[in-house]
Parts: sequence; structure tokens; C-alpha cells
Amino acid sequence: QVQVVESGGGLVQVGGSLRLSCAASGRTFSRYSMGWFRQAPGKERELVAGIGWSGGSIYYEDSVKGRFTISRDNAKNTVYLQMNSLKPEDTAVYYCAARFGPSGNRRFFDVMDYWGKGTQVNVSS
Repeated sequence: QVQVVESGGGLVQVGGSLRLSCAASGRTFSRYSMGWFRQAPGKERELVAGIGWSGGSIYYEDSVKGRFTISRDNAKNTVYLQMNSLKPEDTAVYYCAARFGPSGNRRFFDVMDYWGKGTQVNVSS
């Protein structure tokens, strides 16, 4: 069992930055691949970025490439999402999720085992 808790959301102006954190419980965090997802009002939830259990196999959704960076610190049981050059279309609830396994490609993140409750990100124009 893994519990994940997101933090770091808030209100930011266009072009600004935020860093989201996801703290995970459990001693097997290093055996889980982690993903950041988001859901905007009226839209389906989408994968934003994913990272394999060793920190490799990193994936980014096209619209965030070059602006967002996913990273993890297995010693701290934490995964991060650094978001720069934020745009109004980045406004959404951001969720952290975990899946057991090393990951391999984008489709690995289609099914996740554990989800957080989300943190709201609002980008004002």
C-alpha cells in the first residue's frame, strides 16, 4: 500500500513558476514509477509527466515539453514537478499517482495503482 499526498499548488501569473511535490508513504517507494496527471474543468484527466522507478524512462506530454521537469528523490520518498513558463491552459487539478514497476514507455502510465487527492494550480492571465 502506498499513499501519496500532493502539495505546492496555488495561483500564479502567466509566465510564472511552481514546484509541485508528491510525498509517498511506504518503504518500497523506489519500486514504483510515478506520474503527474492533470484534469481541467470539462476535460479528461491526462498524463503530464512520468518517471520510472530509478529516475529514468521519463515521459512528457507534448504541451509541457521544455517547460516542466519531473524528478524524484527516492531517499525522501518524493517526486517533484517543476513547472516553468506557465500558461492559462495549465490551469487544472494536478494529481500524483504511483504504479509498481520500472515502467518502459508511455502506455505504462495508462493504469496507475495509487492516486493522491490532487492540488489546484491556477494560472492567471
